[in-house]
Amino acid sequence: MTHHGAAGVEVRQAARADLFDVVRIETRSFPQPWPVGAFERFLGDPGFLVAADSDGESDRDVVGFVVADPVDTHGPPVGHVKDIAVHPDHRERGVGATLLDRALAALRDAGAETATLEVREDNEAARSLYDRFGFDELRTVEGYYDDGEDAVVYVRDLQGATDRRE
Repeated sequence: MTHHGAAGVEVRQAARADLFDVVRIETRSFPQPWPVGAFERFLGDPGFLVAADSDGESDRDVVGFVVADPVDTHGPPVGHVKDIAVHPDHRERGVGATLLDRALAALRDAGAETATLEVREDNEAARSLYDRFGFDELRTVEGYYDDGEDAVVYVRDLQGATDRRE
């Protein structure tokens, strides 16, 4: 199913043909990018979504992606936003917000009661987005990333909380 979101993009489930673009965006976005195999294992999952530039010449003009999935816990169901990135040429256009909104809906539909994620402590743009979506800082994990940078862990109630975008 395709959803229309931010101006000029359509959000849909990722397909194998999207992996090249997903890895290209990942590599341009993060100092320690995921390899293609990490993405392949999420193909077919409802929380692996891409934003395609609907103004492009084909539906394969991927400009952003998100990977989110329910985590099997022994307590209340939890969703985890594992990765989200937008191509640098398409940032600050609402693509990330559209992807995050759809990912949270997919987690909620899968029965998750809360969502968690980790973000580099110095990634102010992402942290601002998560704050607007009603995520709360839970804790900081020192040396979380392979390069030694700290991560901030965020959590959000999915069953009744509203975002703060108003």
